[in-house]
Amino acid sequence: MIALIRRVFKAGWTNYSRDKGLIAANVFILSLAVLTFTTLFTLKTAGDFLVSSIQDKVDVAVYFKFDATEEDIFKIKDQLVGIPQVKDVQYVSQEEALRVFTERHKHDPVLMQSLEEVGKNPFSASLNIKAFQASQYQAVADFLGNASFASVIDKVDYYQRKPVIEKIFSLINGANTLGVVFSVLIALIASLIVFNTIRMAIYNSREEIKVQRLVGASNWFIRGPFLVQGAVAGFFAFVICFVLFGLICFLVGSRTEFLFPSLNLFEFFNNNFWYLVLIQIVSGVGLGIVASLVAVRRYLKV
Repeated sequence: MIALIRRVFKAGWTNYSRDKGLIAANVFILSLAVLTFTTLFTLKTAGDFLVSSIQDKVDVAVYFKFDATEEDIFKIKDQLVGIPQVKDVQYVSQEEALRVFTERHKHDPVLMQSLEEVGKNPFSASLNIKAFQASQYQAVADFLGNASFASVIDKVDYYQRKPVIEKIFSLINGANTLGVVFSVLIALIASLIVFNTIRMAIYNSREEIKVQRLVGASNWFIRGPFLVQGAVAGFFAFVICFVLFGLICFLVGSRTEFLFPSLNLFEFFNNNFWYLVLIQIVSGVGLGIVASLVAVRRYLKV
């Protein structure tokens, strides 16, 4: 059995060496497919990181009337904490709101002078509310729209922020969908090219296949070398893409932090090393074998 497997691999490698031009085309297109899958995985991870970062920064604020007491505000806060969609609620007093505004605009003399002319604290107390998902803010806004809160709530800024929140997450979802469609397209093209390459290899080896049939070679002994060709092409594609992707991550790793704070591409490469190996070797070798198997079953009549 071991000797048979060894002969199959040897025959496959011989065919691989013989058709260097066709195999080079296979390796190239499989490399594109592997690189696409790797890029999709990277963008998916970066997208999840970006979504998480945006969700941490996005919140809804409810502002209270000046005559609202802290007791009333904390009653509403306790009710909000009990809502399943709410992740966190932070109370901001009038004094805290004034302090934050002053600290943020202390270098703007016009605003500071306007604040002095008002002669009193113009800011109202508020609650900053974070939900687990962007789609859940509507439920929070509906809850705050309860008529029983009308006497203490001045306004809820969700409806001012809603278009921006929805636009951001719509763009992210659209980018993820486009990435999946593009990856499927590349995989189909790669499979088609490997399929046709193996078909040509079968045609070029037709006389040799006839001889093997006459001497009683088994079906898998005849098919095996062509599957090895696909697997070898996929393995070389994996090696090329892994080295190339690792080099790119090393060269531009720290620079990605300018676009996505706390996201270093080289650290991502190190932290997901085995995931990347698995994705690349399965996509490369897997596509090569599957396309070869389909071609062999369809065009090799044994």
